[in-house]
Amino acid sequence: MHPTKDHTRPIPTGSRPTGPKAVAVRLAGPGAIALCVVLAVSGCTSGSSSSSSASSSTGASASPSVTSQLQTEYQQVIANVLPSVVQITTASGLGSGIVYDDKGDIVTNAHVVGTATSFQVSLANSSNQLDATLVGSYPDSDLAVVKLSSPPSGLRPVTFGNSAQVEVGQIALAMGSPLGLSSSVTEGIVSATGRTVTEPQGGGSPGATIGNMVQTSAAINPGNSGGALVNLSSQVIGINTLAAVDPELNGSAATGIGFAIPSATITSIADQLISTGKVTNSGRAALGITARTYYSGSYQPAGVVIVSVTSGGPAASAGLQAGDVITQVGSTPISTLNSLTTALASLSPGSKTTVTYTRSGASKTADVTLGTLGS
Repeated sequence: MHPTKDHTRPIPTGSRPTGPKAVAVRLAGPGAIALCVVLAVSGCTSGSSSSSSASSSTGASASPSVTSQLQTEYQQVIANVLPSVVQITTASGLGSGIVYDDKGDIVTNAHVVGTATSFQVSLANSSNQLDATLVGSYPDSDLAVVKLSSPPSGLRPVTFGNSAQVEVGQIALAMGSPLGLSSSVTEGIVSATGRTVTEPQGGGSPGATIGNMVQTSAAINPGNSGGALVNLSSQVIGINTLAAVDPELNGSAATGIGFAIPSATITSIADQLISTGKVTNSGRAALGITARTYYSGSYQPAGVVIVSVTSGGPAASAGLQAGDVITQVGSTPISTLNSLTTALASLSPGSKTTVTYTRSGASKTADVTLGTLGS
């Protein structure tokens, strides 16, 4: 995406964080806006043992043969995967996508396609623009599929890796079109797994909460959204989606903090969109309610009030009713609708959890077997 399309929103101010450091996260594609997430940043202390360890590690250098071998591996991965990474252009900006099959289906982020239904797609190392139309979009997981109107021969679908086997420290390459620079590659490692990140509402973003994201130090910039995060086996382990910005630096990029949607989520959602145009099994836990943030008499968020329950759904089966105010899920306090969504994103359909709620001023609990969030 062009940098002028990148917007950020400051985190609400209060007391200065003294433990975990608050950072914002921006969408790396069209309609980019800030989102808020708290990431724990460990403090660093110096000491003689640390200094000694650092000195000994920096004193050793990789042999030329090892360096040459690693470089060859990088180049081979790029040759294998980059031809499958495309640039997607809409009326409002651009992003990236991944060739999903040889029929012309391309998977990308929902925030890349936005509200558009037609697109121009450029294949890697090609200046030709191909027409494409929307197959389906699932903003709750920030994924979408578009299809080339006239797929050329020789399309190279990617191979997806098992995101459950992704480990911290693995080398990762991010491929896409940052700032419109098509077929660009950056390098880093997998910094963490299992992150849950919440996008804000507005500016074209649905405010999705996405769980199990892969955190990477590979640079992810506007326009990278929808591109591939790849391991050294030439397997796609995620779709580049978010990049962090630091509000303490006036929204400047927080170097080395990016997020990708894991491959297991990609293939599950994409297969459903291609098959039926909609998602009926998101793999995400749900209570089966519609709700809104509840405010106390002092106008402070104090829970989530149930507006309605789905007949026969998890909440209804557990005895929850419209008007009940949810204040805790498991051991997680709930003060806003966003905090409820985040709590559910870390749970699995079919699992059991205890929901604490108030009814007519009395605190109660209910054991709920979670359902599945659909479209």
